[in-house]
Amino acid sequence: MTLGGEQSGHLLFREVATTGDGVLTGVLLMDLLRRSGRPLADLAREVMRRLPQVLVNVPAVDPSQVVASDDVQAEVAAVKRELGDSGRVLLRPSGTEPLVRVMVEAADEDRAELLAGRLRVVVERAASVPSAP
Repeated sequence: MTLGGEQSGHLLFREVATTGDGVLTGVLLMDLLRRSGRPLADLAREVMRRLPQVLVNVPAVDPSQVVASDDVQAEVAAVKRELGDSGRVLLRPSGTEPLVRVMVEAADEDRAELLAGRLRVVVERAASVPSAP
């Protein structure tokens, strides 16, 4: 099972639930420890791979339209290709604010910053283009 985490502390288990769930996290962790018979510290050393994460919020009147733009999607695809298996990109409209959230994980923080900056520029450009009538 794949484990995902957010800077907010939420843990996500995509195969089981679409949102972070503390009770589910606790149950799955206890099950893993019981089945393995090993301390959590030992398991974490074996499987945890830390990747620096950069999050940029870009103001947008219509975040969904910005995310769907061809230019933004093309740049997201280019960054994903560059990262390959050494990182991750998530670009989504905020569910609570008029923002596009740009998140990049990479093997080192400088690379994550550089790629997040590249995406920010493209998102800002798409956010400033007036919508067609």
